[in-house]
Amino acid sequence: MLEGLALKKILIAICAVLIILIGAGYFVGNYFVNFALKAPPPATANIADPNLKAPPTPNFPSEIWTITSADGFKLHATYYKPARESHDWAILVHGYGRDQTFANDYAEEYLRRGYNVLTPDLRGCGTSEGIYLTMGALESHDVVLWAEKIVERDPQAKIILHGVSMGAATVMMAAALEPKNLVAVVEDCGYTSAYEMFTAQLDKIFGLPEFPIMPIVDVVSKIKTGVAISEAAPIDSVPKITVPILFIHGDADKLVPYEMMNRLFEATNSAVKEKFTVEGAGHADAKRTNPEVYFDHVFKFFSLTTAL
Repeated sequence: MLEGLALKKILIAICAVLIILIGAGYFVGNYFVNFALKAPPPATANIADPNLKAPPTPNFPSEIWTITSADGFKLHATYYKPARESHDWAILVHGYGRDQTFANDYAEEYLRRGYNVLTPDLRGCGTSEGIYLTMGALESHDVVLWAEKIVERDPQAKIILHGVSMGAATVMMAAALEPKNLVAVVEDCGYTSAYEMFTAQLDKIFGLPEFPIMPIVDVVSKIKTGVAISEAAPIDSVPKITVPILFIHGDADKLVPYEMMNRLFEATNSAVKEKFTVEGAGHADAKRTNPEVYFDHVFKFFSLTTAL
Protein backbone atom coordinates (compact mmCIF):
# COMPACT_ATOMS: atom_id res chain seq x y z
CA MET A 1 0.00 0.00 0.00
CA LEU A 2 2.83 2.40 0.88
CA GLU A 3 4.53 1.57 -2.41
CA GLY A 4 1.28 2.38 -4.22
CA LEU A 5 1.01 5.76 -2.49
CA ALA A 6 4.63 6.56 -3.31
CA LEU A 7 4.09 5.67 -6.98
CA LYS A 8 0.96 7.82 -7.05
CA LYS A 9 2.89 10.79 -5.63
CA ILE A 10 5.61 10.31 -8.23
CA LEU A 11 3.06 10.24 -11.05
CA ILE A 12 1.36 13.37 -9.70
CA ALA A 13 4.73 15.12 -9.49
CA ILE A 14 5.58 14.10 -13.06
CA CYS A 15 2.20 15.34 -14.30
CA ALA A 16 2.66 18.62 -12.46
CA VAL A 17 6.09 19.12 -14.01
CA LEU A 18 4.72 18.31 -17.47
CA ILE A 19 1.87 20.78 -17.02
CA ILE A 20 4.30 23.47 -15.93
CA LEU A 21 6.60 22.76 -18.89
CA ILE A 22 3.72 22.77 -21.37
CA GLY A 23 2.35 25.97 -19.87
CA ALA A 24 5.76 27.63 -19.94
CA GLY A 25 6.31 26.45 -23.51
CA TYR A 26 2.98 27.84 -24.65
CA PHE A 27 3.71 31.14 -22.89
CA VAL A 28 7.04 31.44 -24.69
CA GLY A 29 5.59 30.38 -28.03
CA ASN A 30 2.65 32.74 -27.67
CA TYR A 31 4.98 35.66 -26.93
CA PHE A 32 7.06 35.10 -30.05
CA VAL A 33 4.05 34.42 -32.29
CA ASN A 34 2.48 37.69 -31.17
CA PHE A 35 5.81 39.50 -31.51
CA ALA A 36 6.43 38.31 -35.06
CA LEU A 37 3.00 37.62 -36.54
CA LYS A 38 0.19 39.50 -34.79
CA ALA A 39 -0.88 42.40 -36.98
CA PRO A 40 0.70 44.88 -36.96
CA PRO A 41 3.75 42.86 -35.84
CA PRO A 42 5.91 44.51 -33.14
CA ALA A 43 8.95 42.86 -34.77
CA THR A 44 8.64 45.34 -37.63
CA ALA A 45 10.56 47.84 -35.49
CA ASN A 46 13.53 45.45 -35.45
CA ILE A 47 13.38 44.52 -39.13
CA ALA A 48 11.95 47.34 -41.26
CA ASP A 49 13.44 50.80 -41.77
CA PRO A 50 11.23 53.11 -39.66
CA ASN A 51 12.28 56.14 -41.71
CA LEU A 52 11.13 54.71 -45.02
CA LYS A 53 8.04 56.51 -46.29
CA ALA A 54 5.52 55.20 -48.80
CA PRO A 55 5.97 56.58 -52.34
CA PRO A 56 3.28 58.86 -53.85
CA THR A 57 0.10 57.28 -55.21
CA PRO A 58 0.29 56.65 -58.97
CA ASN A 59 -1.46 59.33 -61.02
CA PHE A 60 -3.67 56.89 -62.90
CA PRO A 61 -7.40 56.09 -62.68
CA SER A 62 -8.04 53.70 -59.80
CA GLU A 63 -10.74 51.80 -57.96
CA ILE A 64 -10.93 49.71 -54.81
CA TRP A 65 -11.42 45.97 -55.17
CA THR A 66 -12.43 43.54 -52.43
CA ILE A 67 -12.44 39.78 -51.99
CA THR A 68 -13.15 37.47 -49.07
CA SER A 69 -10.41 35.03 -48.11
CA ALA A 70 -11.12 31.33 -47.67
CA ASP A 71 -11.11 31.85 -43.90
CA GLY A 72 -13.52 34.78 -43.98
CA PHE A 73 -11.40 37.96 -43.97
CA LYS A 74 -12.37 40.89 -46.18
CA LEU A 75 -9.33 41.90 -48.18
CA HIS A 76 -8.75 45.11 -50.13
CA ALA A 77 -6.64 46.07 -53.13
CA THR A 78 -6.33 49.04 -55.44
CA TYR A 79 -6.70 48.57 -59.18
CA TYR A 80 -4.89 51.07 -61.41
CA LYS A 81 -5.77 51.43 -65.09
CA PRO A 82 -3.06 52.30 -67.64
CA ALA A 83 -3.42 54.96 -70.31
CA ARG A 84 -4.19 52.43 -73.05
CA GLU A 85 -6.23 49.25 -73.11
CA SER A 86 -4.15 46.18 -72.34
CA HIS A 87 -4.41 42.54 -71.34
CA ASP A 88 -1.11 42.77 -69.44
CA TRP A 89 -1.57 42.67 -65.66
CA ALA A 90 0.71 42.82 -62.65
CA ILE A 91 -0.13 41.93 -59.06
CA LEU A 92 2.42 43.73 -56.89
CA VAL A 93 2.84 42.32 -53.40
CA HIS A 94 4.34 44.31 -50.52
CA GLY A 95 6.62 43.09 -47.77
CA TYR A 96 6.55 42.36 -44.05
CA GLY A 97 5.15 45.10 -41.83
CA ARG A 98 4.16 47.22 -44.84
CA ASP A 99 1.00 47.79 -46.86
CA GLN A 100 0.13 48.27 -50.51
CA THR A 101 1.24 51.92 -50.55
CA PHE A 102 4.85 50.72 -50.42
CA ALA A 103 4.29 49.20 -53.88
CA ASN A 104 3.28 52.56 -55.36
CA ASP A 105 6.58 53.21 -57.13
CA TYR A 106 6.60 49.71 -58.62
CA ALA A 107 3.01 50.30 -59.74
CA GLU A 108 3.96 53.61 -61.36
CA GLU A 109 6.55 51.91 -63.56
CA TYR A 110 4.29 49.04 -64.59
CA LEU A 111 1.50 51.50 -65.42
CA ARG A 112 3.85 53.66 -67.45
CA ARG A 113 4.72 50.57 -69.49
CA GLY A 114 1.07 49.82 -70.16
CA TYR A 115 0.22 47.24 -67.49
CA ASN A 116 -2.97 47.05 -65.49
CA VAL A 117 -1.87 46.94 -61.86
CA LEU A 118 -3.37 45.48 -58.71
CA THR A 119 -1.76 46.32 -55.35
CA PRO A 120 -3.30 44.23 -52.55
CA ASP A 121 -3.12 44.87 -48.84
CA LEU A 122 -2.12 41.45 -47.53
CA ARG A 123 -4.19 40.03 -44.67
CA GLY A 124 -3.73 42.00 -41.47
CA CYS A 125 -2.07 44.83 -43.39
CA GLY A 126 -3.38 48.24 -44.42
CA THR A 127 -7.15 48.15 -44.80
CA SER A 128 -7.42 44.34 -45.11
CA GLU A 129 -8.86 42.32 -42.26
CA GLY A 130 -6.81 39.69 -40.48
CA ILE A 131 -5.38 38.97 -37.05
CA TYR A 132 -2.09 37.30 -37.93
CA LEU A 133 0.43 37.32 -40.75
CA THR A 134 1.41 33.87 -41.99
CA MET A 135 4.57 34.84 -43.93
CA GLY A 136 3.07 33.78 -47.26
CA ALA A 137 1.45 30.49 -46.28
CA LEU A 138 -2.13 31.80 -46.43
CA GLU A 139 -1.35 35.05 -48.24
CA SER A 140 -0.39 32.99 -51.29
CA HIS A 141 -3.92 31.58 -51.45
CA ASP A 142 -5.28 35.12 -51.22
CA VAL A 143 -3.14 36.14 -54.21
CA VAL A 144 -4.64 33.26 -56.20
CA LEU A 145 -8.09 34.69 -55.42
CA TRP A 146 -6.96 38.11 -56.69
CA ALA A 147 -5.78 36.47 -59.91
CA GLU A 148 -9.17 34.82 -60.29
CA LYS A 149 -10.88 38.19 -59.87
CA ILE A 150 -8.67 39.66 -62.61
CA VAL A 151 -9.57 36.82 -64.99
CA GLU A 152 -13.27 37.38 -64.26
CA ARG A 153 -12.82 40.96 -65.44
CA ASP A 154 -10.44 40.15 -68.31
CA PRO A 155 -10.47 36.52 -69.50
CA GLN A 156 -7.52 37.31 -71.81
CA ALA A 157 -5.40 38.67 -68.96
CA LYS A 158 -1.71 37.75 -68.85
CA ILE A 159 -0.75 38.04 -65.18
CA ILE A 160 2.65 38.73 -63.65
CA LEU A 161 3.28 38.31 -59.92
CA HIS A 162 5.96 40.61 -58.49
CA GLY A 163 6.69 40.57 -54.78
CA VAL A 164 9.32 41.96 -52.43
CA SER A 165 10.56 40.26 -49.22
CA MET A 166 7.53 38.55 -47.63
CA GLY A 167 5.71 39.53 -50.80
CA ALA A 168 8.34 37.61 -52.78
CA ALA A 169 7.80 34.53 -50.62
CA THR A 170 4.07 34.97 -51.15
CA VAL A 171 4.26 35.12 -54.95
CA MET A 172 6.56 32.10 -55.14
CA MET A 173 4.12 30.07 -53.07
CA ALA A 174 1.16 31.46 -55.05
CA ALA A 175 2.80 30.55 -58.38
CA ALA A 176 3.13 26.95 -57.22
CA LEU A 177 -0.66 26.90 -56.79
CA GLU A 178 -0.98 27.64 -60.54
CA PRO A 179 -3.30 30.65 -60.56
CA LYS A 180 -5.26 31.28 -63.73
CA ASN A 181 -3.51 33.10 -66.58
CA LEU A 182 -0.17 33.40 -64.78
CA VAL A 183 2.69 34.02 -67.22
CA ALA A 184 5.69 35.09 -65.10
CA VAL A 185 6.98 35.73 -61.59
CA VAL A 186 9.45 38.23 -60.14
CA GLU A 187 10.67 37.48 -56.64
CA ASP A 188 12.81 40.15 -55.00
CA CYS A 189 14.76 39.12 -51.86
CA GLY A 190 12.43 36.32 -50.81
CA TYR A 191 13.46 33.80 -48.16
CA THR A 192 13.82 30.05 -48.47
CA SER A 193 11.60 29.59 -45.41
CA ALA A 194 10.17 31.79 -42.68
CA TYR A 195 11.32 29.23 -40.11
CA GLU A 196 14.93 29.59 -41.21
CA MET A 197 14.76 33.38 -41.39
CA PHE A 198 13.13 33.71 -37.95
CA THR A 199 15.71 31.34 -36.47
CA ALA A 200 18.43 33.74 -37.58
CA GLN A 201 16.53 36.74 -36.22
CA LEU A 202 15.91 34.95 -32.91
CA ASP A 203 19.65 34.77 -32.44
CA LYS A 204 20.27 38.30 -33.74
CA ILE A 205 17.56 40.10 -31.73
CA PHE A 206 17.31 37.98 -28.58
CA GLY A 207 20.52 35.94 -28.57
CA LEU A 208 18.49 32.73 -28.32
CA PRO A 209 19.10 29.38 -30.04
CA GLU A 210 16.69 27.61 -32.39
CA PHE A 211 15.97 24.81 -29.90
CA PRO A 212 13.68 24.70 -28.07
CA ILE A 213 12.17 28.09 -29.04
CA MET A 214 11.43 27.62 -32.74
CA PRO A 215 9.82 24.16 -32.48
CA ILE A 216 7.52 25.62 -29.81
CA VAL A 217 6.77 28.68 -31.96
CA ASP A 218 5.99 26.36 -34.86
CA VAL A 219 3.37 24.51 -32.82
CA VAL A 220 1.83 27.66 -31.32
CA SER A 221 1.67 29.40 -34.69
CA LYS A 222 -0.31 26.44 -36.02
CA ILE A 223 -2.74 26.75 -33.12
CA LYS A 224 -3.16 30.52 -33.40
CA THR A 225 -2.97 31.20 -37.15
CA GLY A 226 -4.03 27.91 -38.71
CA VAL A 227 -0.62 27.28 -40.28
CA ALA A 228 2.81 26.60 -38.81
CA ILE A 229 5.72 28.93 -39.48
CA SER A 230 7.45 26.01 -41.18
CA GLU A 231 4.66 25.89 -43.78
CA ALA A 232 5.79 29.27 -45.15
CA ALA A 233 8.55 27.62 -47.16
CA PRO A 234 9.05 28.85 -50.73
CA ILE A 235 11.95 26.41 -51.05
CA ASP A 236 9.28 23.67 -51.13
CA SER A 237 7.14 25.60 -53.63
CA VAL A 238 9.62 26.65 -56.32
CA PRO A 239 10.09 23.12 -57.72
CA LYS A 240 6.41 23.29 -58.73
CA ILE A 241 6.65 26.60 -60.61
CA THR A 242 6.43 26.12 -64.38
CA VAL A 243 6.25 29.73 -65.62
CA PRO A 244 9.33 31.96 -66.14
CA ILE A 245 10.72 33.32 -62.88
CA LEU A 246 13.24 36.07 -62.16
CA PHE A 247 15.16 36.01 -58.86
CA ILE A 248 16.48 39.37 -57.60
CA HIS A 249 18.66 39.91 -54.53
CA GLY A 250 21.07 42.44 -53.13
CA ASP A 251 24.43 40.98 -52.15
CA ALA A 252 24.51 43.16 -49.00
CA ASP A 253 21.19 41.85 -47.65
CA LYS A 254 21.55 41.33 -43.89
CA LEU A 255 17.99 40.15 -43.22
CA VAL A 256 17.48 37.53 -45.91
CA PRO A 257 20.95 36.19 -46.77
CA TYR A 258 22.03 36.45 -50.39
CA GLU A 259 22.75 32.73 -50.50
CA MET A 260 19.03 32.04 -50.12
CA MET A 261 18.50 33.28 -53.69
CA ASN A 262 20.96 30.72 -55.00
CA ARG A 263 19.24 27.92 -53.12
CA LEU A 264 15.83 28.97 -54.42
CA PHE A 265 17.18 29.24 -57.97
CA GLU A 266 18.74 25.78 -57.83
CA ALA A 267 15.52 24.27 -56.48
CA THR A 268 13.42 25.77 -59.29
CA ASN A 269 12.47 23.49 -62.18
CA SER A 270 11.07 26.16 -64.51
CA ALA A 271 12.61 25.98 -67.98
CA VAL A 272 13.02 29.78 -67.92
CA LYS A 273 14.70 31.17 -64.81
CA GLU A 274 17.23 33.90 -64.19
CA LYS A 275 19.18 35.50 -61.33
CA PHE A 276 19.80 39.24 -61.05
CA THR A 277 22.24 40.37 -58.35
CA VAL A 278 22.28 44.04 -57.33
CA GLU A 279 25.69 44.82 -55.91
CA GLY A 280 25.71 46.72 -52.61
CA ALA A 281 21.94 46.53 -52.14
CA GLY A 282 20.57 45.70 -48.71
CA HIS A 283 17.26 44.04 -47.96
CA ALA A 284 14.45 45.20 -50.27
CA ASP A 285 16.77 47.89 -51.64
CA ALA A 286 17.50 46.43 -55.07
CA LYS A 287 15.06 48.75 -56.85
CA ARG A 288 15.96 51.79 -54.78
CA THR A 289 19.68 51.28 -55.44
CA ASN A 290 19.21 51.87 -59.17
CA PRO A 291 15.57 52.03 -60.36
CA GLU A 292 16.40 52.39 -64.04
CA VAL A 293 18.67 49.35 -64.14
CA TYR A 294 16.23 47.39 -61.96
CA PHE A 295 13.20 47.92 -64.18
CA ASP A 296 15.14 47.61 -67.42
CA HIS A 297 16.27 44.17 -66.25
CA VAL A 298 12.76 43.15 -65.17
CA PHE A 299 11.09 44.14 -68.42
CA LYS A 300 13.92 42.75 -70.53
CA PHE A 301 13.33 39.43 -68.77
CA PHE A 302 9.65 39.60 -69.72
CA SER A 303 10.48 40.41 -73.35
CA LEU A 304 12.82 37.42 -73.61
CA THR A 305 10.35 34.87 -72.28
CA THR A 306 8.38 33.01 -74.88
CA ALA A 307 5.35 33.01 -72.55
CA LEU A 308 4.97 36.77 -72.97
